[in-house]
Amino acid sequence: MRDMGGASGMNRGSPNTDRRTAAVEAALAALDLPGKAALLSGTDMWSVGPAAARAAGFGRLVLSDGPAGVRGEDWTPEDPSIALPCPTAIGATWDIRAAREAGLLLAQEARRKGAHVVLAPTVNLHRTPYGGRHFEAYAEDPELTGVLGAALVEGLQDGGVGATPKHYVANDAETDRYTVDVRADERTLRELYLAPFERIVRTARPWALMAAYNSVNGVTMSEHDALTNGVLRAEWGFDGVLVSDWTGARSTLGCARGGLDLAMPGPDTVYGEHLVAAVREGRVPAETVDTLARRVLLLAARVGVLDGAPPAVPAHARPAPLDGTATVRDLATRSFVLLRNENAALPLDVPGRTGDGTATGAGKATAASAATATDGPDGAVRRLAVCGVHAAAPRFGGGGSSQVFPARISTPLDALRDALPAGVDLSYEPGPDPRARLAPAGAADGFRLTAVLHGLDDTELARTDQRDGSVRWMGSLPGGASFADLGRVELVGEFTPAVSGTHRLAVRGVGHFRLEAGERVLYEAELPPESEDPAAAFLNPPQRVFLLDAEAGTTVPVRLVHSVPSRGVGGLFGLVSFELGYGAPAVSDEELIERAVRAAAAADTALVFVGTTDESESEGVDREHLALPGRQDDLVARVAEANPRTVVVVNAGAPVLMPWRHDVAAVLLCWFPGEEGGSALADVLLGAAEPGGRLPTTWPDAEDGLPVRQVVPDSDGQLPYNEGPRIGYRAWRRVGGAEPAYWFGHGLGYTTWEYEFLNITGRASADSPSAGDDPYVPVAEVTVRVRNSGPRHGREVVQLYLGPEGPERRLAAFAVVEAPAGASADARLTVPLRAVQSWDDTLRTWHADPGPHTFAAGRSAADIRLTAQLELHVQG
Repeated sequence: MRDMGGASGMNRGSPNTDRRTAAVEAALAALDLPGKAALLSGTDMWSVGPAAARAAGFGRLVLSDGPAGVRGEDWTPEDPSIALPCPTAIGATWDIRAAREAGLLLAQEARRKGAHVVLAPTVNLHRTPYGGRHFEAYAEDPELTGVLGAALVEGLQDGGVGATPKHYVANDAETDRYTVDVRADERTLRELYLAPFERIVRTARPWALMAAYNSVNGVTMSEHDALTNGVLRAEWGFDGVLVSDWTGARSTLGCARGGLDLAMPGPDTVYGEHLVAAVREGRVPAETVDTLARRVLLLAARVGVLDGAPPAVPAHARPAPLDGTATVRDLATRSFVLLRNENAALPLDVPGRTGDGTATGAGKATAASAATATDGPDGAVRRLAVCGVHAAAPRFGGGGSSQVFPARISTPLDALRDALPAGVDLSYEPGPDPRARLAPAGAADGFRLTAVLHGLDDTELARTDQRDGSVRWMGSLPGGASFADLGRVELVGEFTPAVSGTHRLAVRGVGHFRLEAGERVLYEAELPPESEDPAAAFLNPPQRVFLLDAEAGTTVPVRLVHSVPSRGVGGLFGLVSFELGYGAPAVSDEELIERAVRAAAAADTALVFVGTTDESESEGVDREHLALPGRQDDLVARVAEANPRTVVVVNAGAPVLMPWRHDVAAVLLCWFPGEEGGSALADVLLGAAEPGGRLPTTWPDAEDGLPVRQVVPDSDGQLPYNEGPRIGYRAWRRVGGAEPAYWFGHGLGYTTWEYEFLNITGRASADSPSAGDDPYVPVAEVTVRVRNSGPRHGREVVQLYLGPEGPERRLAAFAVVEAPAGASADARLTVPLRAVQSWDDTLRTWHADPGPHTFAAGRSAADIRLTAQLELHVQG
């Protein structure tokens, strides 16, 4: 069983927490002022472990990025990681068990990678779909976000690995994220943006938290005394480490006084010798340094890297290992959202599929078994046309710090080819490529590449084979080479094209490059950054494209040389990042669309895969528009004209516009589904599994109707949250008249549900807890009985909203139930005190909403099936 430890844990007086407390205090007493200050900065890019602390028993504490996979200390395809579905996909499951499983798998991966703390989950909100990092957060609703975030934290920490909810707080867009000043009243902060953090801190007790880059009401979050020492620590009882976002600590005095415990990365930060000087000059009390260091030592104790301190979760108490492949596949299927399904276009009616989409016998069927069963009726789909680049090259995850490199990626095209029975003919046409940037050159394109590292004196330091043309090293180099000695990196090898024609080679990165192909120098110049955001040079660098005429089967030597600036990109820390891109000889978009149309016209069903690209959804940049990039809308429209049984699969982490949605038979949203996305899609498309997801955010029908749009700060660098505490479905209700394409909570599945009754039992009285006590104490228990009125076993997400019809109605609780065809199931939902409270900006406290309270149960924010009223007498 997990030992929570920490301040409250110490007060419990358990033997382990007492020993942990003693070890922390002993280590603190063994350190002098410089040693304590050294604990407050990274030793390098990802770790904390200064030499000054070793004598005190402090080991090496390793942190890792990880919202959708744990990278560890190396960010390179040569050190692969399991890629989970993106957090928005986890949000779409509406499933506490799914979120906890994701946390358990992240913990398992962290231990394999040698990491003790994972920088996850991201619990900022989907304030507007223009947010470029939308895919890395769960939902537009704070209740859904907080509950799922708490479950993931519990899974991570039950696995003995520290969680780090982020980014505290109001980091809901990417434009000018280092300098933007978010302006929001306290009610808006309390009811929306602080709410997920509050639930997670109070219920899951994370061991760390990350401060956002941005400011809130004039104070940068790494120095925000009121929101950190006041709200987070004094009010909510957070006893963990507050770590800066990378390079987000800017002031020694501000960070120390504002409660920032750990400045990353290191070793050059605002702490260290700067903090020592501030203490000796009387500008920072020595007790402040003790407080910060004590929390870092406590984190080390909890994860097992402090001598004499029992870890919070000993190895024998960890949950049984998960099958990573099976887990990410199951998470993906539970996240897929069926938005539209006219005339039961899905699941595909292929030969051999049983009536309910499952194979005979007990247990869950695989796509292959469902497709090859012999006892079902002979299906109608014998010719299947698959179209779209995303079928063969899907986006399994979003761009930026959440990106990992899996050992393999299951593509929808390959998975369908493997799963379809022999009687079904599958054709594939890619259609126009929506990507503005060329993909990294790889073995499938005919490249064999090696990276060679050279020193400042031109000696070879190391070499490593490259899986593709993507070179990314952060914090460490192959072969133990030193960044201080590195002068240049050469990507050398050969290219043997499969077809003759004019091929495209690209250089992507920041700095000086020389590209050679055969005996030609295609490029030699400096590539400057396109943004002032220092991370953009790494996450979204510029690209230059060059043409190369080459004949099929003729091998061409290639060489890309990158002169490395001191300390890596921007001089921030040790980092090398660049790419050699490749594109096959181009065919006109119109011809590619015509090929797809001809294939669709000759098929029984057409599957069109569309989605966003690295350019349109990534950390470091917000979205300029919500339309699908390139000519994907034209592709769908033309294919739908040719074949009325057109099914569209949308591969995106955030809402996109779908002007053709009424013209196609079905629309299935697969998000960024992780490395097993293709297999999961085959399961769902062929009926072996049901698409179990529901929308965690409202999808607009047009950009003109968006109620919340602004992500760009004004001329003063301020971003006003003028919409107040109403975003998402509540903002759509406030607009009046405007209707989104699909409401928050929408999703169809492969069966139908009847809502039979709603029963409420109040648990509140005049003696109910006040605002100063637990805001998540139950005030009502609600039972909603639903009946599976469809033809097959199914999964339903029962959503409970509280409040009158309109913008004040908000999600209060939710539950997932399953039942076979014809059977009923009871969803049991607990309504917490916070659900019937609002924040009063004048009195600066929570107060109970006046009754009677309207309870509304349904299938989405706009599809309410049952309502009831009950007077709840609560204080606060």
